[in-house]
This record gives sequence, C-alpha cells and structure tokens, in this order.
Amino acid sequence: MATYVMSDIHGEYEKFIDLLDKIELKDTDTLYVLGDIVDRGLHPIQVIQKLMLMPNVICLVGNHELMALENLEFLMQEVTSDTINKLNEDMLEGLLVWRDVNGGQTTINEFRTLNKEGQREVIEFLKELYVYEEISVEGKDYILVHAGLGGYNAEKSLEDYSLKELLWDRADYNIMYDRDKYVITGHTPTQYILENPKPGYIYKHNHHIAIDCGAYLKDGRLAAICLETGREYYSFSNNVNS
Repeated sequence: MATYVMSDIHGEYEKFIDLLDKIELKDTDTLYVLGDIVDRGLHPIQVIQKLMLMPNVICLVGNHELMALENLEFLMQEVTSDTINKLNEDMLEGLLVWRDVNGGQTTINEFRTLNKEGQREVIEFLKELYVYEEISVEGKDYILVHAGLGGYNAEKSLEDYSLKELLWDRADYNIMYDRDKYVITGHTPTQYILENPKPGYIYKHNHHIAIDCGAYLKDGRLAAICLETGREYYSFSNNVNS
C-alpha cells in the first residue's frame, strides 16, 4: 500500500496516463489529486472520465473546478429568452474570463461533445470534490490543499479558511505553516517559485511540498510524490530538449 499525490493535471491526458504508468498504481494504493484537473490542456473531460473509473483516487477541488462549475451548469441549459435574461453582466464576465483568460475553452469543447447524462455526471463529479484533506503517513502528518493557506494564522483552524484562501491565494513558502505538519499544494507552478533551485520539479522548503510542475507549460511536466518513500515521479516534458 502506497500513498501518492499529484496536482494540476490541466487536461494533459497523455501526461496523466504516462505518470500513472510510471507510478504503477495498484488497487491497494491511494492517489490524491489536488485540483485543477480541468482547463488549458486539450482533454480535461477525458481526465475526469478516467478519474471517475478509479475508486482509489481522492480528488480535491481547485480554483479551475470552481470556475468550471459556475459556468458549465449554465451552458447545459437550453438557450431560451429566459436563460438569456438570466445571463447578467457578472455571469457573462465570469464566463469570458474563464474561457479566454483561464483556459476554459478546452473544457467547454469536450463538455459539449457529451450527451446530457454525461454532462450531468461530470458536474456531479465536480460538486463532490473535497476542499482539503488531512492524512498521516509513516508517522508524518500532511495537509493537502490546492493553493495554500492564504491569510495564514497559527490560531486559525482549517475550517475557518475561505475558499479564496484555500483555492486562489498562493502559498507563502517563506512561512512554515505548521512545525508538526507538511503542507502539500499545487496551484503555483514550481517554475514560478523564485527561490526554487530546480524550476519545474517538486519544491520542498519550510514543511511545504509544492507539486505543480506546470504540466501545461512549454517546459512543464506532471509530477507525483510517494509519501511513504519520498520518491518523485515525472511525466515527459513538453520541451523535447529537456
């Protein structure tokens, strides 16, 4: 039995399958996925459909799933004068920002190829995602969350953090959130962590473990870590020279 964690698949289906092959995930193992399954890459819905078939996978919600949920239910509706009237300025702006700025078009494209039942199954899957998890492995305690603990306060319990603080606010790697626990996050590609000596690879510092290695970026790869052994796994990179 082994415990693996990955994050920010972002529709990179081939990298996801490649990484699963490298892990050699067994039925007795557990895989945690820390959100941002959808958007950017070409096949976010294929990734979701694969995850739905894997009973030993526990998925957390990321900010991209929140954006998808806010818009996909609306897109499922039949276009009528009533639904158009419900599309107010804020909803339209949110849809356009998700689609054009945050890579939602690929999710929309694949979602539209599904029949109504398939669309409902995807939406129900997204609604059932966990916000965070606390686990213990080999005597070490871990907090698993998509982005970090925004507005960190040592007196604050996890239940007191807002969705924005957990799913949008970036982790501060210069702060040790908890001396007794390791915080594993995605959200921020390790290429963008200035103090990271190996951009694009898993970053460990101050009891942080940052595992978003920019799967959708030109030099990106999908990463996973085994908590029992500390071994790191990587998919192939988009950059053939890396």
